[in-house]
Amino acid sequence: MTYFLQLLLNGIHNAALYALLAYGYVLIHGLTHRTDLSLGAIFAFSGQTFILVAAFAWSILWMTLPAALAFGLLIALVYVMTGGYVIARVIYAPLEAGTRNTILVATLGLSIFLAELSRIAANTRDYWLPPMLSQPLPVLGPQVDISLTQMQVLNIAVALTVIACGEAIMLRTAAGRIWRAVSDEPQATAMCGIDPKRVRTQAILAAYGICALAGFLAALYYGNISFNTGMIFGLKILFITAAGGFSRPLHAACGAALVGMVESLWGGYFSVLWRDVAVFSLLVFVLATRITGRDEERI
Repeated sequence: MTYFLQLLLNGIHNAALYALLAYGYVLIHGLTHRTDLSLGAIFAFSGQTFILVAAFAWSILWMTLPAALAFGLLIALVYVMTGGYVIARVIYAPLEAGTRNTILVATLGLSIFLAELSRIAANTRDYWLPPMLSQPLPVLGPQVDISLTQMQVLNIAVALTVIACGEAIMLRTAAGRIWRAVSDEPQATAMCGIDPKRVRTQAILAAYGICALAGFLAALYYGNISFNTGMIFGLKILFITAAGGFSRPLHAACGAALVGMVESLWGGYFSVLWRDVAVFSLLVFVLATRITGRDEERI
């Protein structure tokens, strides 16, 4: 029982990262209604850039570790937000009137470009951050050997705070009402004086900021992010949000959190080599079930 509870706690950490990515994905898809494969690449690119710049600042610029981490965070954030603005103008703006597959192909190419850019910048080497905040914190008291590390607690707290603030903005502010209005009727909102393109650009920047934050948290916890991570995470988030629905970011985040829990339990009881196969099989089954249910309701 202790082992099972420990796996569940570890799953909460995985769930927090997946929830952040899914929340950011729906912020974009809810407005564009187009498949975007770049979010996973942004997640990996931000983490890899953060690690690479922090390693450069530590070993070449002789900065202290906190200063090197802060410098890496700043540079990665500037890269991601600048890239998000360029993507909104260069990819989404000219391709929004095209077919659904145009955005899919463009963001797939962007994902490959970012992965190769990170690999070339790192000279195909893996850079690692030192373990940080790895002190275990007992969850059920010192008598029960169930704990989370300080970094896991920090990541979970940050993810919950970001999602809670995002929901507060979506439900209680004018920005949230505008997002929902543009998501439902972009032409009608344009007639009311709202610029859908501006709203879309703001949503892309917010989503990329959330995915970059998830990349920073993952880099701090794992110490390394591999070059093929972006594509895997991008596909997982796509399937998760397709199964959970694209209309509400919170619903997608909850579905992603559930997948993170499943991954943790699978890794504890079965072979890790088959974990992604099991997760994708589950997501395909859920998606197929949802589509079948909708077809039966129409009939």
